[in-house]
Amino acid sequence: MGHESPYKGKRGLRRIWNALGYSLTGFADAYRHESSFRQEVALAGVLIPLSLWVRTSGVGHALLIGSVLLVLLVELLNSAVEATVDRISLDDHRLAKRAKDIGSAAVLISMIHGVVVWGAVLFF
Repeated sequence: MGHESPYKGKRGLRRIWNALGYSLTGFADAYRHESSFRQEVALAGVLIPLSLWVRTSGVGHALLIGSVLLVLLVELLNSAVEATVDRISLDDHRLAKRAKDIGSAAVLISMIHGVVVWGAVLFF
């Protein structure tokens, strides 16, 4: 039985090296093509250093940084969904709209989560 992908057969350090390259390409593509990702990276560039300045516990720092990284993670996944939908068809379709809207809702929830975490750490 063959592999699903010629890239799936790589093992060991070669696989790790390839995965790192794909990840860096993904970051670069998201930054180049997604304005919302650029805005969130800029915000992360402010919030992550700020989170280290805030007087809190190690867990508090982890929560603050983690909530910022979660927004970036969800945005990357949303961008992947949008690119896949657009690859399949640029025609208006209710399922394509649903997929994109659900991805957008996931980003919104991650942002609300970030606001809640920052509020809880800073004010409680």
